[in-house]
Amino acid sequence: MSPTRSAPALAVVGATGAVGSVLLQILSQRADVWGAIRLIASSRSAGRRLAVRGEETEVLALTEDAFDGLGPGDVVVFLTPDEVSARWAPLAAARGACVVDQSGAFRADPEVPLVVPELNPSAVHYRPRGIVSGPGCATLALAAAVGPLHAELGLTGLTASSYQAVSAAGRAGVAALRRQLAVVARTDGLGEQPGDVRRAVGDDLGPFAAPLALNIVPWSGTPAGDGWSSEEMAVRAETRKVLGLDALPVSVTCVRVPVVTGHSLSVRAVFEAEVDVARAHEILAAAPGVVLVDDPEAGEFPTPADAVGTDPAWVGRVRRSLDDPHGLEFFVSMDNLRKGAALNAAHIAELLATESASA
Repeated sequence: MSPTRSAPALAVVGATGAVGSVLLQILSQRADVWGAIRLIASSRSAGRRLAVRGEETEVLALTEDAFDGLGPGDVVVFLTPDEVSARWAPLAAARGACVVDQSGAFRADPEVPLVVPELNPSAVHYRPRGIVSGPGCATLALAAAVGPLHAELGLTGLTASSYQAVSAAGRAGVAALRRQLAVVARTDGLGEQPGDVRRAVGDDLGPFAAPLALNIVPWSGTPAGDGWSSEEMAVRAETRKVLGLDALPVSVTCVRVPVVTGHSLSVRAVFEAEVDVARAHEILAAAPGVVLVDDPEAGEFPTPADAVGTDPAWVGRVRRSLDDPHGLEFFVSMDNLRKGAALNAAHIAELLATESASA
């Protein structure tokens, strides 16, 4: 649909961030359901001009005035840190606009639906606070693969390890990894002695708990008690909420890896029914938002280098658990910025726009 006066307006808060930049690209690539598009960011980014739908648009400062003129039928997407969303999303919703929030501020709120459009699109209709949340990017990669299998086989338990890219920590995370890589690239012999990488990098850890160059870091988030991290507990809670399985046993270990963009997970899922690889392949191959890449003997399996810049969750290494006929093991890779955040927000916003058009 071409922009018309009756088409809903879209406001993007956090338009200049890493995910915001991807969303602007997506808005220029997808069918255009929007009237005016308003770009909003922090005061330090106000006045910048960004391209969207082939036009230069000035970025507005995030103030109450930035939401003037928005009301019922319009959509405001927040691609901002938790504290920014917590403050400003309710103000936008109070104007009558529908809010799509990609932060963690409202994901646990029982009055805010947590939506993956391929899995639970009808959840957008129940939003007492006027806010719809999208899950975190690791949860989204996990749910995209597990959801279709659960619908057919009945999920009873999940164990996963995530291998999370540095871009999930924003531009600061990417910059820190690149600086560290530059240091290790000019220093021969690193990675052969205890602590040599840490000494070479020094205090330049960026937003991470340890060096990532020539290393992995089995920690993401903040302490959540009993040795668990906030990210691990979030993936557990969000997966349960998206799938509608409040008591599902879920255990997650989150690991940071020296990858710029593209989250991956190794997953063990247990089902009510016995499973076999052929049936799992059928389900995954037919699932929306999933591409099956599973021929290890030919070197075909998902990697973040394959998934980056693409829309689907890439699933492979599918095999039945050796000791449990109800268990299935597989590997998932997904672009955490594109599908894991920006595209999911765009899909939710489009659902809301369609709802408004049919009202």
